[in-house]
Amino acid sequence: MQNADRLFGHDIVIVGQQPWDTTIGSNCKNIALEWSKYNRVLYVNTALDRISAYTQKNDLKIKRRLAVIRGEQKGLVTIQDNLWNLYPNELIESINWIPNQFVFEYLNKINNKKFARSIQQAIDELGFTNIILFNDNDMFRSYHLKDLLQPLVSIYYSRDFMLAVDYWKKHGLKMEPELIAKSNICVANSTYLAKYCKKYNSNSFDIGQGCELESFSNANTLQKPADMLCIPSPIIGYVGALQSIRLDLQVLTHIALSKPDWSIVLVGPEDTVFANSTLHQLKNVYFIGAKDPADLPAYINSFDVCINPQLVNQVTIGNYPRKIDEYLAVGKPVVATKTDAMAIFSNYCFLTESKEDYVEKIQEAIDTDSKLLSEERKSFAATHTWENSVKAIDQSILNYISN
Repeated sequence: MQNADRLFGHDIVIVGQQPWDTTIGSNCKNIALEWSKYNRVLYVNTALDRISAYTQKNDLKIKRRLAVIRGEQKGLVTIQDNLWNLYPNELIESINWIPNQFVFEYLNKINNKKFARSIQQAIDELGFTNIILFNDNDMFRSYHLKDLLQPLVSIYYSRDFMLAVDYWKKHGLKMEPELIAKSNICVANSTYLAKYCKKYNSNSFDIGQGCELESFSNANTLQKPADMLCIPSPIIGYVGALQSIRLDLQVLTHIALSKPDWSIVLVGPEDTVFANSTLHQLKNVYFIGAKDPADLPAYINSFDVCINPQLVNQVTIGNYPRKIDEYLAVGKPVVATKTDAMAIFSNYCFLTESKEDYVEKIQEAIDTDSKLLSEERKSFAATHTWENSVKAIDQSILNYISN
C-alpha cells in the first residue's frame, strides 16, 4: 500500500562524485538502492576526463569507460529491478587547473552539455519522464544539469564541506553557493551542512545519515579474521581511509606510546603521510591495509574499543562520521573526537577534546563495557537507517511538489 510520505512511481536521475563501481562506502549508492524499491532510478557515473583517460589508461575501470566512449560496449547497464547504471559515452576536458574563472566556467558549460547529452540518451532509452534530479556534491560537472535536463525537481545533496579541499575551493567558492541557490531543494547529512546550505537556499534540510546495518548487527557471529588472530588484546581499532587531512596522527602516536600494552589496529588504505609516519616504527601499531567492505564487520567485532581520532578542521567539522554508526551497530564502545556532528552520539560514545582525553576515555571504555551497554548502542544505531534518511528526502520533495 502506498505510503503518503514516500515517493512512489517517479523517475529519478542521480549524479555525483562517486561512480557505481567505487570500492568504498557510498551514501549516494545507498540512497539509490532505497529509492529503487518504489521508483525507477538511473545512477550516472562521473564522466571520464581526458587527463584521467591518459594517466590511468591501464586501469580496468578506465578501460571500461573508454570502451563505452568508443562505442565498443553498451554504457547503460541494469543493476537490478528499477535500477540502472550509466557509463557516459562522452569524454570531457580536464579544466580545473585553469586559473581564470570566466574561462573555466565557459569550458565547464561545454563539459556539462556533453555530460547532459549522454544522460539524456539514457533517459530517452529508459522512457523516463518528469525526472527528479539528485546531485551528490558534484558542483562542476553537474552545475548546468537543471537547465539542460529540465527536471521536475532538482536536489543538491551536501554530505561533506568540499570547499575546504583545494581542488574544489579554487572555483567552488563561487559556484557551489550558486548551485545551492538555484536548486529547488538542498539536503544535507548533518546539522552543520544544512545550516551552510540554508545561507543560500531557505529550502534546505537535515536528512540525517543512513547506515547499512544488517551485516554489522550480525558481526558477533563472524569468525575473527586470520590477520587479527595473533594481535594481543586489548585491541583499539579504527576502520576507514587513513588520510592525514582527516585523522590526527598525534593522537594515534600518543595512544600507542602511552599504552604500549594496547594494540592499535588500523584497517584501511593509507595516504602518503600515513605511509611515511613514525607509527610504522611502533611495535604495538598494526596496519592491516584496505579490506573488502563485506569483511569490515568482522574486523570491528575483533576490537575491544573503536576510535575515530578526527582532526577538527573545515573538512571534518560538518562531516557525519558514518563509521560511528557501524561501530555502534556491532555494539562496541566508541571513543571519538568531539565535533558538531558527534553531538547526537554523546549518550552512546566517549567524546574527547585532546590526545590525553583519548587515553583516559579508552581506559574508561574498557573498564565499564557491559552487555547492557552494548545492546543500547545497537538499538541506537538501528534508528539510523537509509529508509529513514531517504524518507526525509521524499518528504521534502513531496512538500515542494504540492506547493
